Amino acid sequence: MSAFPGTFAFDEYGRPFIILRDQEQQKRITGTDAIKTHIMAARQIASTLKTSLGPKGLDKIMVSSDGDVTVTNDGATIMKLMEVDHEIAKLMVQLSQSQDDEIGDGTTGVVVLAGALLEQAEGLIDRGIHPIRIADGFELAAQCAIKQLDAIAEPFPVDPKNKEPLIQIAMTTLGSKIVNKCHRQMAEMAVDAVLNVADIEKKDVNFELIKIETKVGGRMEDSMLVKGVIVDKTLSHSQMPKELKNAKLAILTCPFEPPKPKTKHKLDVTSAEDYRALREYEQEKFTQMVKQVKDAGATLAICQWGFDDEANHLLLQQELPAVRWVGGPEIELIAIATGGRIVPRFEELTPEKLGHAGLVREMAFGTSKDKMLVIEECKNSKAVTIFLRGGNAMIIAEAKRSIHDAICVVRSLVKDSRIVYGGGAAEISCSLAVAKEADQLSTLEQYAFRSFSVALESIPLALAENSGLHPIETLSELKARQVAEKNFSLGVDCMLSGDSDMKNHNVVESLNSKKQQILLSTQLVKMILKIDDVRSKNNGM
Repeated sequence: MSAFPGTFAFDEYGRPFIILRDQEQQKRITGTDAIKTHIMAARQIASTLKTSLGPKGLDKIMVSSDGDVTVTNDGATIMKLMEVDHEIAKLMVQLSQSQDDEIGDGTTGVVVLAGALLEQAEGLIDRGIHPIRIADGFELAAQCAIKQLDAIAEPFPVDPKNKEPLIQIAMTTLGSKIVNKCHRQMAEMAVDAVLNVADIEKKDVNFELIKIETKVGGRMEDSMLVKGVIVDKTLSHSQMPKELKNAKLAILTCPFEPPKPKTKHKLDVTSAEDYRALREYEQEKFTQMVKQVKDAGATLAICQWGFDDEANHLLLQQELPAVRWVGGPEIELIAIATGGRIVPRFEELTPEKLGHAGLVREMAFGTSKDKMLVIEECKNSKAVTIFLRGGNAMIIAEAKRSIHDAICVVRSLVKDSRIVYGGGAAEISCSLAVAKEADQLSTLEQYAFRSFSVALESIPLALAENSGLHPIETLSELKARQVAEKNFSLGVDCMLSGDSDMKNHNVVESLNSKKQQILLSTQLVKMILKIDDVRSKNNGM
């Protein structure tokens, strides 16, 4: 009975009851109070993120406990770095994380929408509507909104020969990020990277073939896309040639050193002759290893492990350039890019297992001694590397996150090429559709439908507010115009250009991303509304 959380007892009539242990040390909230506490926590998180929404959204500085500074306006990153204790706030963090994992973009919007739905739910609870009825109503309203999204979605051409539409989409994603000063260049890099590794027929993109390398220093404009692999290593000896044309690569995961006995025997060297014999044996083994690599026809050895100066000197003498300490993921990428095989033993090395690269060169940066190895013009151009430069580590980290978002969006379009218009246009049209549907309902759910419709408007409102426009005026004008003109691409003119048609601005979002936002936030809100009892340890006791 020791694991039982209380004591079992009987009253004077013999009826059993349980006395719970440690009640004075527990905090308990029940019923409407619990739901209201949760709603308040979620709204606070949402209001923090609301100012980061859209192209004019503001950045946040996050300082970790050990003093690391991150500057970002990527919703998922902000949420991950916020150290939240409240259980519902943690759910909001997971919500933005799942949007990031699934789509890669729209992480801020999904949290803002969830916060707005909970805000509306609070009003309905105050009116006396049961939370379960609200949750069910929201679920039906979400289905209605998704039906509307399907209706207004437009097909989008994904054609490797015509990249312009894809570049416009990537530019929309990057518009709210810190990299927007070399906006077009970054978008082109993201699109080229995805199209290089995409299988258009199967509608599939293997993310592992896109590697993002960064180096502090230089300008952001110096960033580039390399159709090959960049390894943050140099050739093992400074006198080895800095550039190799038509290189044949031996990709080795075996160490360049004499074989060691696997048993626990010790070798005692008692005389100078024995020592000399051992040295000669080692020398002979090294020579044999290098000869095996040379005989296979290799002109460059890529080694996963290190080798000592003696082996290094021998490699230089034999004119076999080598790179040591290349990590596992890089070795795999080099093998994929060059069409080589990873060789675990020297005996197994044959000419067929060598990789081919048109050019292998060392790249130096400014006055620093840092160098990197670039393997390009590969046999298989499916592996690509995006190489980012920037003034400081913070800018580079944010550029890396931004490029990741852009790549994710292009990938989701390769998978499902339908789009809706951004700038709040899709949300306004869904809001109007849900409000219209509410008038057809005679049940209690119509209240939930209307609240859902109001919550959807929180996205265009936040966009307008962040852009310095009058939120309510802008929204009511756009709603009226969408109804009158039946034009579902009218959204918030964040760039203050005087034109609200998102089609002309090329502000487009993938249909998948929008659907996922609405579904994920509705699911989370349903879950929160169904919690009516919270027990937690009272740390103050």
